[in-house]
Amino acid sequence: MSEKSANKSAKIEDVAKAANVSIMSVSRAMRGVEGISQSKRKEILKLARKMGYYPNKVAVSLAASSSNLIGVSVPTLFGTVFSEIYDGMRSRFEKAGFATIIDISDYSKSHEEAWVERMISWQPAGIVLSGVDHSARTRDELRRAKIPVLEIWDHTQDPIDLCVGIDHVASGMQMGQHLVKLGYKNPAYIGIESGRDIRADRRLMGLQESFSQAGLEFCAFDRISNTASFETGFKAVSRVLRNGNDAPDVMCFLHDNMAFGGLMYCEQNGIDCPENIGIVGYNGLGINEVLKRRITTSITPRFSMGEHGASLLTAKILGANTKNPHPETVIIDPGQTTRHLI
Repeated sequence: MSEKSANKSAKIEDVAKAANVSIMSVSRAMRGVEGISQSKRKEILKLARKMGYYPNKVAVSLAASSSNLIGVSVPTLFGTVFSEIYDGMRSRFEKAGFATIIDISDYSKSHEEAWVERMISWQPAGIVLSGVDHSARTRDELRRAKIPVLEIWDHTQDPIDLCVGIDHVASGMQMGQHLVKLGYKNPAYIGIESGRDIRADRRLMGLQESFSQAGLEFCAFDRISNTASFETGFKAVSRVLRNGNDAPDVMCFLHDNMAFGGLMYCEQNGIDCPENIGIVGYNGLGINEVLKRRITTSITPRFSMGEHGASLLTAKILGANTKNPHPETVIIDPGQTTRHLI
C-alpha cells in the first residue's frame, strides 16, 4: 500500500473491500463482538490500522446508548400512507420509552440493505421495515443479528420475525369482485411504473384475477414514473381516453389522490361519473372526507396497523412471547363514483 493511500482518510467501505468482507463484518471486528473468527478479526484490524480507518465516534457513542432506539425504514413520506403508519407506531414506541430514527429508502432494496447494515452496527433495540420484499442479504443479516424486526404494510407467511400488514393480492381481488358484481366489463388501470411499488403490483394482480375469472381483461394501462398526485391522475385519464383503444367503463387508480385527479378531468370534460365511467381509488385517504361525492375505494387501517405492529415489536423487545396475526382487514367503501348494486 502506498504512503499516499495510507495517509488518506479511509472509510469502513474501503476496509471491507480490502478485506473482501461485508461492512457488517468490519463493524463486528472493530467492536469485538461475536460473528467473526479471530483470524479474520486480526486481519481486518491490521488492514484498518494500515489504511488509517478509525470508527466514527458518534456512531460508537450511539451504539452504546441505543438500547432504546428503534430504526424505521419507509419507502416515502410523500402523501399520507406511510406517514400515518409511522404516526401509529411512534405513539406506541414513545409510550414504551423508545425513540425512533427514520430512513427513506425510495423503494430501493440496495439503499435499504446499506441502511440495515448501519443500523445493525449501532445495535438498536428493534428495526421496522416497510413491506416484505427485501434483498436476501438484508434478510440474512437481520436473522443473524437476532435484533427484533417488524415488517409492516404487507403480509407474508415467511417473515424475518414479526409481520403486520395487508394481503395486497386479496385486497385487489376484493375490489375486483365488487366491480364485476356492479357489471363493469372494460376496466383500465392507472398507477406508477411496474416494479417500483411491489404492493401496488400485487393489488393489480388481484384486480386482474377477479376480472379474468369473469372472462374479462383490462383494456388499458397507464404508468407514470414521477410522483403519483392529483395532477398525474388528471393527465393519465386524458391519455387513456385519447389512446384509441376501447373506452374503459371503470378506471382503477393507485390511490385516492390520483383518483381525485381523474374525477376532476371527467367533470371538466363533461364525462358523467359514474354514468359514463367509474372511478376507483385505494386506501380511503382523508380527501374522501371533504369531497361532495365520495370516491369508491378500499379503506386500509393505516394508523391502527402502525399501533398494532409497534405493540408487537415492543412486546418482543421486552421479552414477551409474540405471535404473528392474520392480515389486517380492508373494507370497501362503495362511494359515489361507481354504480350501485340494484
